[in-house]
Amino acid sequence: MKAYVFPGQGSQFPGMGKDLYDESSNAKAMFDKADAILGFKLSDVMFNGSEEDLKQTEVTQPAVFVHSVITASVMDDFVPDMVAGHSLGEFSALVANKCLSFDDGLKLVQLRANAMQEACEMNPSTMAAVLGLDENAIEQVLSTIDDEVVVAANYNSPGQLVVSGSVKGIQKGERLLKEAGAKRVIILNVGGAFHSPLMKSAEVKLAEAIGSVEFNQPICPIYQNYNARAVQDPDAIKENLIKQLTNPVRWTHSVQSMIADGATSFTEVGPGKVLQGLIKKIDRSAEVEHA
Repeated sequence: MKAYVFPGQGSQFPGMGKDLYDESSNAKAMFDKADAILGFKLSDVMFNGSEEDLKQTEVTQPAVFVHSVITASVMDDFVPDMVAGHSLGEFSALVANKCLSFDDGLKLVQLRANAMQEACEMNPSTMAAVLGLDENAIEQVLSTIDDEVVVAANYNSPGQLVVSGSVKGIQKGERLLKEAGAKRVIILNVGGAFHSPLMKSAEVKLAEAIGSVEFNQPICPIYQNYNARAVQDPDAIKENLIKQLTNPVRWTHSVQSMIADGATSFTEVGPGKVLQGLIKKIDRSAEVEHA
């Protein structure tokens, strides 16, 4: 069975999508439509902007989404048996499996990006990657911190978990995790505590927007970040998509579930090759490729 996976924020790069625009009239039309929906020339930033330009939240999330969805749309052999997306990539996956329209998906991504940015500005916060410590041990350490917000945010692969929280919470967590045996705790250059309770204000805004959008019956299951299980019911998909903002991305468990349910190959669709690397760390025997 073929699984298609879609990357999240951090996979963007200067010049992304220019080859698609130049080589396909359908891709060009979709880039032009995206520019019109967003109200600014996203395509110009993607094709000509600097790495710094692409790091702006209001640019990054739509750019990765648009690149991923257009890549899937121009593939001759895109027939998914199952899909999944890492954080933001979940929206790309939902357009690819026909649950969401391109227009509605992009509007939701733009709103999500802006709402997350506002939440970051309200609460000084950050994230950190924890390397070389078992996830159960990490969870145990975090459970002892009750005076600051610090939680598991991204279960990326065995031995690589990202935590999220207030600046003071992350600093305290860094010290305690190292004492517990973590090889490294790397503070990430991000604007805030994604996938934590500090994103609650963004979750409320996203919930309202999702409630007004039609979600169709998808052509194949999506393995969602919130529960790491196959989902096809549109109402359940909506609920899980909302909960994703304040709960961890269970990527390790999602990949394991896809393999258990019969996935024989994984194709990463969109910019970068981050997910291929994570999948190989989760299961060395997995067959991975890039679209």
